[in-house]
Amino acid sequence: MWRSLWRSIDRFSPQYFKYVVNELRGIKVVDRSNREMVIDLMQSIVETVTYGDRHDPLIFEYFMEYQVMAEFVRVLRIGKNSRIEATLLQYLSIMIQNIDSEQATYYCFSNDYINNIIAHPYKFDGGDLAPYYISFLRAVSSKINRDTLCLLVKVDGDNVISFPLYSEALKFARHGEKMIQTAVRALSLNVYNVSDDMVFQFLTSPPLSNYFSDLVQSLKEQCIRLDTIVHANNEKSPQGRIKELQLDADKVVDDLYYLKDIISVGELQLSRCVMENLLKLLVLPALLSLLQLEEKSDSSFSAVTSLYIVSRLLQVVGGRSLINFVAGVILYPYLASSKEDAAQGNNCNGTSGSDSFSRYISKLEAVVYADFDSEGTKNINGENSLGCLVGCESCDSPSAKRNGILGYVFSDNPTLLLSSLYLLLILAENEDCDDFLSRMIKSIVLPQEKIVDVLLKVLANPQVTVLTFQQTGWFLEKWLRCQGMKLGNDSSMLFNTSYEQSRERLQKEFDGPWFDYIPDTLRNEWESCKKDLEEPVNRKDPLFTLELHINQQKDDSCAATSSVSWQKMVDAVKAFVLHLQLKALIWKQDRPDKLVLAVETLSTSESWKSRSSDHSSANFGAEVALGSAFSCRIAFSNAGIRDIYVIPVSKGKSGKLLLMEKHPFRTQKGVVIAIAPLPGLSVSVNAINHWTLWAPRDWGILVNI
Repeated sequence: MWRSLWRSIDRFSPQYFKYVVNELRGIKVVDRSNREMVIDLMQSIVETVTYGDRHDPLIFEYFMEYQVMAEFVRVLRIGKNSRIEATLLQYLSIMIQNIDSEQATYYCFSNDYINNIIAHPYKFDGGDLAPYYISFLRAVSSKINRDTLCLLVKVDGDNVISFPLYSEALKFARHGEKMIQTAVRALSLNVYNVSDDMVFQFLTSPPLSNYFSDLVQSLKEQCIRLDTIVHANNEKSPQGRIKELQLDADKVVDDLYYLKDIISVGELQLSRCVMENLLKLLVLPALLSLLQLEEKSDSSFSAVTSLYIVSRLLQVVGGRSLINFVAGVILYPYLASSKEDAAQGNNCNGTSGSDSFSRYISKLEAVVYADFDSEGTKNINGENSLGCLVGCESCDSPSAKRNGILGYVFSDNPTLLLSSLYLLLILAENEDCDDFLSRMIKSIVLPQEKIVDVLLKVLANPQVTVLTFQQTGWFLEKWLRCQGMKLGNDSSMLFNTSYEQSRERLQKEFDGPWFDYIPDTLRNEWESCKKDLEEPVNRKDPLFTLELHINQQKDDSCAATSSVSWQKMVDAVKAFVLHLQLKALIWKQDRPDKLVLAVETLSTSESWKSRSSDHSSANFGAEVALGSAFSCRIAFSNAGIRDIYVIPVSKGKSGKLLLMEKHPFRTQKGVVIAIAPLPGLSVSVNAINHWTLWAPRDWGILVNI
């Protein structure tokens, strides 16, 4: 009977919602005794409002009538506890993210409720309050549009004087937690995409505009760290430094993509503010290092790092303004408005041309920034073109051709050679490059046959690393394809010399410990090399330039281990495959997608052939000569430690490993006690008898060799 009188409470009914709100309104002090109850009340209110927004409009009418947002602000002020603050921020984030009606959004954003919550004096020292706070700000930013933005800014006449959502978020822009940094950037992009001219004027004026200069300055510091890693002389191995370099380079690229997203918003004030800081604080210092127009300091970059930075900027950020600025500065030594300027431009290392260069940069910036004006944008290839700015023809003096960027192209350092060529390729193939500058690059640099000879000399140098071989091959293919060039007699001789060296290097590996893996490695590397050579310029990561520089430094810490022998074999295969594919390109032959090999014809080494045949017929219990065997000690589970002799045997696509004990009477002979297929070879299961052991682990534990 009592059970029939009991009625279950509907948690999502308007009546229960009013009851919960009244309970919250009755709380005047928040302390330990009622803290948990306050949290439960706020949770119940948020859940009910979220439900009512979609299913019961009456609930949200009560929400507005009872001014629940004002109650939340009041609880925040009297709570004075991080637990209450974090919980309220979390619940409000959930509510704002899940409400769909415009009426609900307008109410939550009105009457400065959101701004009061944002401006509350939180204590972020320690604890986990910061993530809840930033999540709340991001949730608010996801709901703003051009209509609701005005509810979050304070205006005096025609000027915005306060924007708490944006200004408070920027205080966490360099927070230690990556999640918080990402949330701040997402919030800023949400703001940029809905702002109007009046808001942009506020965002791009001090002190908020300092955010962009701080961002670029932080990016520059990361680039300086990259430069430090590249040139570090510590005990860390080259591979360890390359891994560290890749991690730091990923951070640089993330920042560049963020800058690109800001510029892609398409607002002229914002784009110009970002580009000015980018050119002034990062691009120009890097270019000055390349042109050697400033003294080396702790805040400057080496040439190879400068080339990487500029190439990555053009690749990720791009845009007509940046492309033309970089091209204009790089081509400065080859441009002059008069004979006097030409003489100054030809002497880039001296101080006589510094005034001329400063005037040139000022004019260049004026033309580039015109791209952010509506009129200038229309005339970028017309009256305001860079050709009209320079008002001259290229310098044909021999000294000019070996200054500037060509000083790196003809450098004895392969890393500087490839880095500078890559930058020139990016500029030459970019559609945004000014017509005049594009013609300058193609007329001064690209047609020069000497560049092909320089690349071929790198290929013919046996001292360079296999990574250098691969990148040089990529550049050589791009040059030959783009220019439709044919090799002359001298160039053909250089390539043939390089090809023979790669073939001889591979032949030596047939006498090495990994000879049986050569056929499969050849097939795998053929497809990989073909893919690498066909990689387009705009998709190639310029980080290879820094990796090349690190790999040039010898690593003497590695002993003659099995892994080193393996890498030596793989490198020999890569170099040979690269030459095969380049040979097909040079002699205008079709390059097959897959490599078909006759394994028996790959090597002329007599020792390899004899190794493949002497013991090929041996079986269990047979007596075999120990001449080519190597000894070791193996611990067997049932027989203890025994002295064993091992002989690898390979012929064609099959191979096996012989384990033998020394004959008790014939000291030069051994008795076969086990046979197993060599890993990596194609062995038929039907060819394996019942004495064959499938894996070396079945033999025991290797104790000593």
